[in-house]
Amino acid sequence: MPRKKAEIKPDSEPIIQAILNGMLDKKAKDPVVLRFSRLNAAVCDAFVICHGTSRTQIEAIADAVAREVKKECGESPWHQEGFENAEWILIDYFSVVVHIFQDTRRSFYNLEQLWGDAIIEKVESP
Repeated sequence: MPRKKAEIKPDSEPIIQAILNGMLDKKAKDPVVLRFSRLNAAVCDAFVICHGTSRTQIEAIADAVAREVKKECGESPWHQEGFENAEWILIDYFSVVVHIFQDTRRSFYNLEQLWGDAIIEKVESP
């Protein structure tokens, strides 16, 4: 099913905050938000990216993100993938896409550089 940006879109900010809360709860490494507000052809409002150091941590982060977004925003993922090998888990909330990497995969794909036109916000751990 093709994705259209004009379809019904919940406010992204509460979803982004819930995603970050889930990530930080499981000690995600170097979380960032890439905002695409100044890009005309962006397929979503933002990417939220982090990495972990093991398969167990990657899966725990993904579970915490899904649980927190459901609890705080009432939203379920539109699409999910990557749970088979847990090297790169993607959770799509339509307006916000979550990328949870193992550290070596994050370095390899380097989404922050690939989407260099985005506004990049680094998130500090509490």
